[in-house]
Amino acid sequence: MDIHAPFAGIVRFAVADGQNVATGDRLAVVEATKLESAVDAPGPGVVHRGAVEDFARIDGGDLLLSLGEG
Repeated sequence: MDIHAPFAGIVRFAVADGQNVATGDRLAVVEATKLESAVDAPGPGVVHRGAVEDFARIDGGDLLLSLGEG
């Protein structure tokens, strides 16, 4: 399951590559001009990062990470 940015800004990840997450766990936060949006896991899975680095500038809709099966 691919996880995309809700809007343009700076992404700060709360999970590591290979980490198991549960539904509702915080994956990342996207921050833009005093606006901050949490990106939470829509379901359980294993985090597969690599699309973008921590604190990277991103555009809305950019791929942030993927959740795979354990």
